[in-house]
Amino acid sequence: MRPIEHFIGGQTVVGASGRFGDVFDPNTGQVQARVQLATLSELDRAVENAAAAQKDWAKVNPQRRARVMFEFKRLLELHMDELAHLLSSEHGKVIADSKGDIQRGLEVIEFSCGIPHLLKGEYTQGAGPGIDVFSARQALGVVAGITPFNFPAMIPMWMFGPAIACGNAFILKPSERDPSVPVRLAELMMEAGAPAGILNVVQGDKDVVEAILKHPTIKAVSFVGSSDIAQSVFALGAAHGKRVQAMGGAKNHGVVLPDADLDQTVADLIGAAYGSAGERCMALPVVVPVGEETAERLRAKLLPAIAGLRVGVSTDAEAHYGPVVSAAHKARIESYIQMGADEGAELVVDGRGFALQGHEAGFFLAPTLFDRVTADMKTYQEEIFGPVLQIVRAASFEEALALPSNHQYGNGVSIFTRNGDAAREFADQVEVGMVGINVPIPVPVAYHSFGGWKRSGFGDLNQYGLDGVRFYTRTKTVTQRWPQSVGGTVTDQSFVIPTMR
Repeated sequence: MRPIEHFIGGQTVVGASGRFGDVFDPNTGQVQARVQLATLSELDRAVENAAAAQKDWAKVNPQRRARVMFEFKRLLELHMDELAHLLSSEHGKVIADSKGDIQRGLEVIEFSCGIPHLLKGEYTQGAGPGIDVFSARQALGVVAGITPFNFPAMIPMWMFGPAIACGNAFILKPSERDPSVPVRLAELMMEAGAPAGILNVVQGDKDVVEAILKHPTIKAVSFVGSSDIAQSVFALGAAHGKRVQAMGGAKNHGVVLPDADLDQTVADLIGAAYGSAGERCMALPVVVPVGEETAERLRAKLLPAIAGLRVGVSTDAEAHYGPVVSAAHKARIESYIQMGADEGAELVVDGRGFALQGHEAGFFLAPTLFDRVTADMKTYQEEIFGPVLQIVRAASFEEALALPSNHQYGNGVSIFTRNGDAAREFADQVEVGMVGINVPIPVPVAYHSFGGWKRSGFGDLNQYGLDGVRFYTRTKTVTQRWPQSVGGTVTDQSFVIPTMR
């Protein structure tokens, strides 16, 4: 059985815990590897290596650090096919989607190549009599990231790209479900010229997560996962004096106004709802048509589009999406489908019971569609995280606006319309962090920042972009005065707060 180990201090480290997690091939349902689960001493070893490497790394000028990021970008492009196949083999998403996963992470690496400009401080000459003031952004030291299974390349790069470029050392705790790609990324970072210890991968479970949040040397933690865990991660990390950003779950809505181009809207909805088997925090699992006529026309167009979807193995170039990540997750999604039917929603298309010929043990689900879902249903209130689309009918624009605004999650939302005034009002008024106008998955580009509202995000700084730079640095402000001459006039003593009069 293939072992998946830790990467500490620039080399593979065999764990000593004797505890392992099974890594499945979702296409076959078979265990393909075993990932080692770290002991606390292995985390300590990673932190010690990181702390030792970070001191010199922070002293490297920003342009030289940026050159490492440029080389890492080149290596990612060179190894794109290898990384995509490795990712798909453990996650289950199709190869094209895996390449998109890597590409969106690579774009943050590209952004990180511009770190020298972003680390520049501010300067005021003559802020007072003979006094100058300047500020500088300095690295925090050792920081950490805890990442989910659904984007095993993109989200780690969202975190460690800006962190390392800013002069920090990074401890990555990836998901146990698809842990191989993060190790490969760390190897490529070393090949790109980063010092040993600057990027470490510690495999583990909740015990390692708790240890990271309590470790006195780790200064900041970035997390992506479910909202309940995100909230507890934020609370525990903050209680131990750490800067924390914790991104949680989502229930993204797509509001469809009567004037929308329904053919384009359906094409967008199908990809956003069912791509990657719905295992995206920015998936679009709820569509809100405004008015009964809009709802009926939309439903009529959705049905043939859903019927035309091809579910296949990850390597099937014709497949629209592949299996979900595990048998347990498949069972969870199926339980939500049954719950929706029990709650009284109309189960229009039932994706349960699907078996792919030759891969009957794989974790496959066909697309599911519910209609006449209402806001009081548990299946609407909670995140399903699978290939399930729910239609929630709204009688008016105001009712449609209220649905995402009042939901416990506030990650992403989209509106489909030709009406610029309606779109502008919606974008201004909706209580959600990321908004798409005729864009079904409004993930911001790398030089903006990613983050949701309400229970979708805990902490006051978002991921990547300028917020990423702010999160992984702290500002130091220096007020200086140089005597004009030796033996000059001594300033009188003052016992009041200094001013610049």
